[in-house]
Amino acid sequence: MENSEKKLRSTEWFGKRDKMGFIYRSWMKNQGLPDHEFDGRPVIGICNTWSELTPCNAHFREIAERVKRGVYEAGGFPLEFPVTSLGETLMRPTAMLYRNLASMDVEESIRANPLDGVILLAGCDKTTPSTLMGAVSVDIPTLVVSGGPMLNGKYQGRDIGSGTDVWKFSDDLRTGKITLKDFMLAENCMSRSSGHCMTMGTASTMACMVESLGMTLPGGAAIPAVDARRKILAHMAGIRIVEMVREDLRPSQILTREAFENAIMVNAAVGGSTNFIIHLLAIAGRVGIELELEDFDRIGSHIPFLVNLMPSGKFLMEDFYYAGGVPVVMKELGERLHLDVKTINGLTHRQNIEDAVCYNREVIFPIENPILEHGGTAVVKGNLCSNGAVIKPSAATPALMQHRGRAVVFESIEDYHARIDDPDLDIDETCVMVLKGVGPRGYPGMPEVGNMALPKKLLAQGVTDMVRISDGRMSGTAFGTVFLHVSPESAIGGTLALVQNGDMIEVDVANRHLHLDISEDELAARRELWVAPPPHTDRGYVGLYCRHVQQAHQGADMDYLVGNSGSAVPRDSH
Repeated sequence: MENSEKKLRSTEWFGKRDKMGFIYRSWMKNQGLPDHEFDGRPVIGICNTWSELTPCNAHFREIAERVKRGVYEAGGFPLEFPVTSLGETLMRPTAMLYRNLASMDVEESIRANPLDGVILLAGCDKTTPSTLMGAVSVDIPTLVVSGGPMLNGKYQGRDIGSGTDVWKFSDDLRTGKITLKDFMLAENCMSRSSGHCMTMGTASTMACMVESLGMTLPGGAAIPAVDARRKILAHMAGIRIVEMVREDLRPSQILTREAFENAIMVNAAVGGSTNFIIHLLAIAGRVGIELELEDFDRIGSHIPFLVNLMPSGKFLMEDFYYAGGVPVVMKELGERLHLDVKTINGLTHRQNIEDAVCYNREVIFPIENPILEHGGTAVVKGNLCSNGAVIKPSAATPALMQHRGRAVVFESIEDYHARIDDPDLDIDETCVMVLKGVGPRGYPGMPEVGNMALPKKLLAQGVTDMVRISDGRMSGTAFGTVFLHVSPESAIGGTLALVQNGDMIEVDVANRHLHLDISEDELAARRELWVAPPPHTDRGYVGLYCRHVQQAHQGADMDYLVGNSGSAVPRDSH
């Protein structure tokens, strides 16, 4: 025990027997803490993204208390601290604008304080990648506890899913298929418990990501937020993080190249959000793992799609948990995965999934009979996206995966909203909708507007999908033949900025091609005339963000945050 005590960061604060030690301990004691809390036991930070402005995470106070029980039981000293909470449903212009800011908050809060290990409480979309990006940059023992999905929505005798059914209800209301009364009733039926989106949206995708990376306890991704087993998970996580400190098991030992490849394959099998790509790229950049956009296609696009969840299927996260969750998916993938990598419980994935059993084959399909032979994300390139763009085939219309159509261009999201329902808009179902100015720098923040709603007049004709292209993102709960994350973005002069109404665009997903069918001379002439938009602001964080944010194919992190910086305090004046 003596040797492990010498390794604790917290002894540099609480172990001192001088004036500064007096100050550190004395001020902490105003909270009613007894002497023995400072006797050299591991100090565990509980990094809490709780906020009433983040409904998905509003139950985290109770989760934190359960973690504390486990920490105390294992002989640790838990200290909860708040960090920036990113509420996907309320924040404007987009929570993604603040992901990097929140990661900086987490990183600096961990490094500056007397913490030996940290539990990350995360749930809503950006809270998981932001906290993980910050924590791995410091590289002290870290464990993620997700908040869990809501219970299935219930409406008129059937299950409805957050986000996915919103788009459907909205289209039905616009075309008169349902009344405003029905629309409002559905609103009251959708979010009926604590937790994040219960579809395989970004929040659920992130929970599956951390489990496949080995950064959370096995089986933890899908437990509903209000299920008692979520509280047990939190308690056990509290015990485990103390053990991890004593073992000095840090993220850098778990987040290997093989771990990232596992995450890509599992994401393909579960039909995860395209936002997974931009977040995993950013996390890899913090750890120092070389990961490229093409890796998501090369590693993931040939993985069978196995999980029948909205938006690509029928069921919801509650059903996924009852069917067996991520361990069953990993067991189905078998030797395709790197099963012998270590996870945070000290065991390998092979050991963790040994007893996994599927209890519902309508939800999790066997590898021999998948929903689709090839899932994952397709990465396309061409003169329209020289650094790549992405599409989620499992959520797209097969007939549109090879297509040629006339471009209908919206220069901004405001232009789109102003004209989309104009009866005189020159558009039909064969056209390609193009939206500019919604990339990392252009919006700013890269909002989830890529799945543009179709024109009202086409919806009334029964059109349900069209090819759509933008430099933005889309909600993980959304669906359609949507090309996203076009890089370089239009705001910095990418080819997308040069597309004009009437241009022909060719789509060929099978051959990974996205092409603007105009000559190089015409492109060059348009580029000469292109004028960069003025900066949104030079002030504060947004100004800093716009000057330093990387492009989508690099993870949209800040260029100066790439690479971790360790746990050492830069300067100790004491």
